[in-house]
Amino acid sequence: MAEVVFTEQALSDIHDIATYIGKDSMHYAFLQVEKFFRKTETLSSFPLAGRVVPELNIRSVRELIEGNYRIIYKVVNKNTIHILTVHHSSKLLKRTVLKRASRRKG
Repeated sequence: MAEVVFTEQALSDIHDIATYIGKDSMHYAFLQVEKFFRKTETLSSFPLAGRVVPELNIRSVRELIEGNYRIIYKVVNKNTIHILTVHHSSKLLKRTVLKRASRRKG
């Protein structure tokens, strides 16, 4: 089973999403955050479960869809998965995320 590691960027993204939703409802903000973490649990057993991120077309960089959000992750190796960002699907991916994801390390 692989270890799923949330990057600082991904945790920051989740915090920002929760803060935004929390302006209207702390209850729904909590539920959304819980959905993100629950969705990624399957990756430890099935790291290739998500589709390849179309903007990159790199086999190791994939995404899971949770509602209106893209959970973008990188399969570093058979033991490690990095959650890179959690991103609203209506927005373009940030260049820095794409650049970091496209690095061929691991």
